[in-house]
Amino acid sequence: LVKDLYSSYKDLPVSLYQIQTKYRDEARPRAGLLRGREFLMKDSYSFDIDDEGLALSYAQHRDAYERIFQQLGIPYVIVQAMSGAMGGSKSEEFLAPIEVGEDSFVRCTKCTYAANTEAVTAGTVAPDTATYPASSDLHSPNCPTIATLVEYLNTHAPRTDRPWTGADTLKNVMLSVRHPDGSTETLAVGVPGHREVDLKRIEAQLSPAEVTALDDAGFTQHPQLVRGYIGPAMLGTQSPSGIRYLLDSSVVPGSAWVTGANTKEVHVINLVNGRDFTSDGTFEAVHVEPGDPCPQCNASLEIARGIEIGHVFQLGRKYAETLGLQVLDQNGKQVTVTMGSYGIGVSRAVASIAEVFHDEKGLKWPRAVAPADVHLVSTGKKDDDITLAAEKLALELEQAGLEVIFDDRIGVSPGVKFKDAELLGIPTVVVVGKSLADGTIEVRDRHSGTQENVPVADVVSRVVTVHREGR
Repeated sequence: LVKDLYSSYKDLPVSLYQIQTKYRDEARPRAGLLRGREFLMKDSYSFDIDDEGLALSYAQHRDAYERIFQQLGIPYVIVQAMSGAMGGSKSEEFLAPIEVGEDSFVRCTKCTYAANTEAVTAGTVAPDTATYPASSDLHSPNCPTIATLVEYLNTHAPRTDRPWTGADTLKNVMLSVRHPDGSTETLAVGVPGHREVDLKRIEAQLSPAEVTALDDAGFTQHPQLVRGYIGPAMLGTQSPSGIRYLLDSSVVPGSAWVTGANTKEVHVINLVNGRDFTSDGTFEAVHVEPGDPCPQCNASLEIARGIEIGHVFQLGRKYAETLGLQVLDQNGKQVTVTMGSYGIGVSRAVASIAEVFHDEKGLKWPRAVAPADVHLVSTGKKDDDITLAAEKLALELEQAGLEVIFDDRIGVSPGVKFKDAELLGIPTVVVVGKSLADGTIEVRDRHSGTQENVPVADVVSRVVTVHREGR
């Protein structure tokens, strides 16, 4: 559409948006509205002539999203995120910190750092600067696991300063990476023995490739690997196996480890990264845990759960180059447009509102998005004074510009009507009932639970004022 309509830098910047139904190809919905197969989404895209323009469009969308969520009253945290298959140079998520959320994120207990667990760049602790002795082999029978290895070390090769722990060991996990072209690659990942590999986190960094644990068939293609005792000597693109070898960022240069010697029932002690072995690179490979160091200030991180309600990307020129989206710049030269992508999960926002704004009686809608402005309840019978007064009030409220739900059901008890009003959660409930005989009508606030009797002549102005102040 943009390629068809815009051809000059004078046409830019431009942003387009849509709100429409989308679909997920999943076997079944999960978590109610949070993960439905059919859902409502607000998407927008920005188109700019250069990176400075993209940064401005990104900031404007980001600010607009903040204003939207503030008006909704949903608590939110902006966290660093992975761009994944979308690509691009920058990505941030808006998460509502709600315990039922399916996303995990970390935040620093001291500074403002926050990130999706897939995007965390964990801080690292510098290794001991002491000079480690030369590495040596240790005969270690029946030690194929970290637990059995630590037990054996403390029994047969005890340290003089402290007991061995899993944090002293380096385990090398074998993975299978399937690329979009259908090719597969065996990848080795080195992580501290007391930490677990996070496949989701790894996959986000290798996207759009898919990552799984290497199965038995995969191991048969690498007979030189001794399972349970795989060591760095047999890993790396320059090693005999040719298997790419990546280390978790916590395995810092200069650190010493106990790890496999790639010989059955043999491990190596004091194998130093950078001195005795090298890798093909580092990345974030382990599950983030509470207490891990913050990458900004080195204080402790904490983990929380949240609902993703918005996401913003700086896409760059990936899609514009593919589609040949170019315009003439100020010098009459064809240049490729740079793009941003931004989305709000409308259905997820509704679910988040329900989680935040409710009590034991039902929903308590924020005024900005309530299905109606006023819930008018008539407790009268057919054609009596209460019913006639309620009908007149309904018309007057609508004429004042308010959207009204009018419960004028005959034969339904007032108690049932009040329960229904609490369940539906419209922020202002107006009750025309017995107090009409005293010249007043009851106005209730669903959020605070307070109520007041207002003179009949003042009800409309009172409700209008409450509505305007509440928004």
